[in-house]
Amino acid sequence: MTIKLPAVAFRNIFRNFRRSMLSAIAIAVSAMAIMALLALLEAMESDMATNLVSYYTGEVRVRHESFEQYERYNPLHLSLDADAVLPLVADQEGVRALTARINFPANLYLNGNNNAAMGVGVDFATEAAFIDFPSLVTEGRLPTKGNNEMLIGSLLARDLHLNLGDKVTVLTSTALRGSNAMTFQIVGIASFPVGGLSAKVLYVPLDRAQYLLRMEGQVQEILLLTEEGYKERDVASSVKELLQTELSLGTETKAWKDLNTMYSFLTIAKVIYYVMGAIFFVLGSTVIINTTMMVIYERMREIGTLGALGMQGKELTRLFLLEGTFISIIGSTLGTIVGVIIVFILSKVGLNFTEAMSGVDMEISSILYPQVNFFIALFVWVYAIIIASLSTLIPSRRASKIQIVEALRYV
Repeated sequence: MTIKLPAVAFRNIFRNFRRSMLSAIAIAVSAMAIMALLALLEAMESDMATNLVSYYTGEVRVRHESFEQYERYNPLHLSLDADAVLPLVADQEGVRALTARINFPANLYLNGNNNAAMGVGVDFATEAAFIDFPSLVTEGRLPTKGNNEMLIGSLLARDLHLNLGDKVTVLTSTALRGSNAMTFQIVGIASFPVGGLSAKVLYVPLDRAQYLLRMEGQVQEILLLTEEGYKERDVASSVKELLQTELSLGTETKAWKDLNTMYSFLTIAKVIYYVMGAIFFVLGSTVIINTTMMVIYERMREIGTLGALGMQGKELTRLFLLEGTFISIIGSTLGTIVGVIIVFILSKVGLNFTEAMSGVDMEISSILYPQVNFFIALFVWVYAIIIASLSTLIPSRRASKIQIVEALRYV
């Protein structure tokens, strides 16, 4: 007598539909949760990379070789000669775009009080390759070169009760360690994706920042974007060597991934979450193990009958393994589909972490938009099936060792 095991296994799933669905739902919940978690991690990693490159370091950052050593003292005198460095770096192979910046601590003098902020002197023309300022401006316009004008973050403007047209006196320390002040007019208010930027940063034209800080012709850092097909570390190395050879200038020139420890931590966290995901699936699979064990004890007489009809131990193992696999496929498919739907909805409405990240200085946007990644969806689907199916091996092997006589006499 030939027994079609797949057909029998599929039919057995519906013999106790409620129990089978309980197992399938456990796998579905695991798959859905891991799908959503991995999508969120991918969104965080991608968002942080974009923010770091755009607002903080570029793909390659060039500074004076001693700047990092004394960075906490704001050593603006350890600067770069923009007129000498910029043309040289712009012609270097692998460099797609570049911009110069000066970051400086600023005190905004309002109503007799000083309010701390971070000033950034930029060339808005060259910044276009890095930051899409026009899309961020919610009121007003961008400052123009040569004018004492300022673009201020929306949260900073709100906290200090500032509006378009207001004039603010900025106090700071110069490169020569003296003090200086300059009055700027607010011509634009911008809402940045990173809450920390909106809450504490103001942008002024680079030439006015140089005048304020007594750094005529000098810049604090030069940021680069690389051509497609070039590795950031290779470009950083070639630029560093170029400046050393042509200008005898020692620089700290590094790729963006070597500059931010938080991004490295996030990469490590991804590995940890993958391990957690595996554990999550194993926990979900225990429901299948438990259910299969219950099925074995409830179907002892059936097992004995099948054995009497000639079904061997290996065939019994295959039968229960097939049942577990079918349940796993149902649960994994359901969970992955629901997970994809949830991620798709979140990609449109976003996940708002504005309140949760309030006061947290982190280079991640306040609103994240996870994207559907079909490779991840396929991985989760296959992985869930494999883990859940393998979990039935333990009870399946138990069924294969049951003696026919004992099974037939079982009540």
